[in-house]
Order: sequence, then structure tokens, then C-alpha cells
Amino acid sequence: MSNVEIDEAYRPSEDEEYMNPKQVEYFKRKLLRWKEQLLLESQKTLEYLKERQWSQADSTDRASVESETGLELRTRDRYFKLIEKIDAAIERCNKNTYGFCEETGESIGIRRLEARPIATLCIEAQEKHEKYERNHAE
Repeated sequence: MSNVEIDEAYRPSEDEEYMNPKQVEYFKRKLLRWKEQLLLESQKTLEYLKERQWSQADSTDRASVESETGLELRTRDRYFKLIEKIDAAIERCNKNTYGFCEETGESIGIRRLEARPIATLCIEAQEKHEKYERNHAE
């Protein structure tokens, strides 16, 4: 953590200077808590898979176990990719580039970062990307 002291009740405000040290520290802590939660969930999955009865006598039971396991592993894969994005956002906090659009350099905005702390694009750039993807997916 940095030297910036913030109260647990602190919430960034639109009235403050955008991405001041308190705001950056707030989002960095939020990202670290999120990452910790995902890692804990992943650990629970590993323990679950180790304890799972893999030699079910009934083929239906075996199929059910395999299906559940596949779903768990896909979820953990999504978590892994999300953790990579969280790590990248934490790195942007460390480099003082967090909260600014990677395409335009404009602010992403407090409300958008509260909803999606790993956001790298402002709303306008995100909409442009989504429109491009829709047009080129066909």
C-alpha cells in the first residue's frame, strides 16, 4: 500500500480533483480486495476438486461430476483472466495512469470505475469499440 491514508468510509467524489492520491489509493485497495476474493474462490475450487469422488459407479453420476467440473474450471479460467486485468489496473495505479482512457486520454469517470474498476476505456471509446466489433463480427 502507499503512504496515502484514507478512512474505510471514504468514497471518491466528483467534487474532488480527479484521480488525486486518495482516489487512486481507494481504487487500488478495491482492486486488491477483489483479487483476494477471486484467489480465495479459486483455492476453494481446488480443494473441492481434490475432495471430489471421481470414481462414481454410475455413468450418470460420472457424467454429472464431469459436467460440474468443466463448469468450475471454466469459471476459474474466467477468474484467472480477470485477475490479469486487475493486476494491470493495479499497475496503472502505480504508474498514475489509472482512471484515464487508453485511447483518448480522457477521464473514465468515478461512476464507471466504481461499476467496473478494471475499465481501460471511457464510455465513448468503449461504445466505438463495441460498434466496430458488431460491424465486423458479421
